[in-house]
Amino acid sequence: MIRYLAIRNLAVIESVAVDFEHSFNVLTGETGAGKSILVEAVGLLLGGRATQDLIRTGEDVASVEALFETADGDELIVRREITSQGRSRAFINGALATAAALKDLSNRLVELHGQHEHQQLLDPTQHLALLDTFAGLDEARGRVAAAFALVRGLREQLDRLRMDDRERAARLELVEFQLGELQRANLQPGEDESLAGDRQLLRSADTIHRLCNEGYAELYDTETAALVALGRVWKRVGELAAIDPRFAPYLDARDAIKAQLEDLAFTLRDFGDGIDASPARLQAVEDRLAVIERLKRKHGGTLEAAIAVRDRLLAEHQALTGGQSTLAEIEQQLTDAGRRFLAEAAALSAERRRAATRFAASIEAELADLAMAKTRFEVRLSCGESEDRWTDAGIDTGEFFLSPNVGEELRPLARIVSGGELSRVMLALKTLGARDGMAGKTLIFDEVDAGIGGRVASVVGDKLAALGQRFQVLCITHLPQIAVCGQTHFLIEKRVQGSRTVTTVTRMRGEERVTEVARMMGGTAAGVKALESARELLGAAEAKGEHPAKAKGESPKRAKAKLK
Repeated sequence: MIRYLAIRNLAVIESVAVDFEHSFNVLTGETGAGKSILVEAVGLLLGGRATQDLIRTGEDVASVEALFETADGDELIVRREITSQGRSRAFINGALATAAALKDLSNRLVELHGQHEHQQLLDPTQHLALLDTFAGLDEARGRVAAAFALVRGLREQLDRLRMDDRERAARLELVEFQLGELQRANLQPGEDESLAGDRQLLRSADTIHRLCNEGYAELYDTETAALVALGRVWKRVGELAAIDPRFAPYLDARDAIKAQLEDLAFTLRDFGDGIDASPARLQAVEDRLAVIERLKRKHGGTLEAAIAVRDRLLAEHQALTGGQSTLAEIEQQLTDAGRRFLAEAAALSAERRRAATRFAASIEAELADLAMAKTRFEVRLSCGESEDRWTDAGIDTGEFFLSPNVGEELRPLARIVSGGELSRVMLALKTLGARDGMAGKTLIFDEVDAGIGGRVASVVGDKLAALGQRFQVLCITHLPQIAVCGQTHFLIEKRVQGSRTVTTVTRMRGEERVTEVARMMGGTAAGVKALESARELLGAAEAKGEHPAKAKGESPKRAKAKLK
């Protein structure tokens, strides 16, 4: 979960620091106050795209930092920086990290649910993946995807072999030209970095030679050399040791120190003498690097990519010149790969059919809790074993069908749901997913209240509060019925101070929270009746027993932070 979040110079934010609780945290405020920036900041920590236009006007660097607590109680500090030049750096516990590492971390620590996830529900091609995740079939799906990738690769190779003579000759000529160029270059792994180091040495050869000679002379090769002077020092230390044994340990270290200094002196001499600083040698290195750079640009941008292209072209050349024996071998390999794919895909398809009924029943139960009683939900699967139906998802296509009203036929989800129904279907899906091995995760909901209100909003709030008893939940909402269900309530406000925008994030307690809920109910001019209604709404939520007195790790010290 996210214990602490700090943001500096992001968008309109100058500085903010917020402590979140292991509970249901709600964030409210007027439209445009900056609530979405907090979600965007978390997205950056999870490997989201960073651009220089995110930096606050007049600043050079924006940063987001968070303290995460894992299910095992370990702590992780994650930091992301963006510079005005568009560069981005990430750190995990102080060590540099890649965007891929951040995304891997996000899969374990946070689930962010917003408009993008809602749109996913409207895309039938995403429905199979949602079913597979519910049924725990991701590993089986991965095996099917790997089997399909092998089939696809063999098909492409076979297509190249089945070219007519003219196409084969043209392709062979191109392959031989590209392969010949790469083979003549005889590229070696790591060669470019090694040559770059040699070039730097050769360009600095005069300086290196001078420094090595001077160092050797100062250490060893003059009457005033350090080793000669040390010889005289050791003689005096020996005489002192004979008088006072406290000097004996220094005398014992004499041989080791002398050996180290002599080794350094001889290394300086040999290194300086060993550099071939001739212009011809430097030119040879420059020419070799030029060849390598040209081939890198042509074949993938890196030396490793160019070597991989060479190896692939060699295999293709052997296939193009191998004749019918190679063609028959590839055909047999493709047949075998196809059988393996169908076996894996058929097993996955059978598991999907067994899971689809359970999945539909679970969704219907969750929707009933979300004031959509009597809703019918169905996963319709279509299976086709013909090769034109094969995909990396197997041999199935699937789509969600829904009937939210009694007596209405089931229709595709994407064609019939309202915004409020879509929000509740997504919440039902995420509630089901939250039951499976997600201890320690943070669930962030943005726009979960789209298209709903009244009694339905209260039901959604209750559902989020129930999730907050098992997981950390962060929810941005405009609805008072949801806001009162939060155990922890943050208000985000924005105003103009001088010539800059100032935003504050305040943890609401007592009458402050009553005032904010009243504002949400009646606007900025909320009167006595709105305040009374807000107290009633908060009292009703508290009476449900879903708000423990104090959350684990409560730290009011940083509960209020300023954003400028």
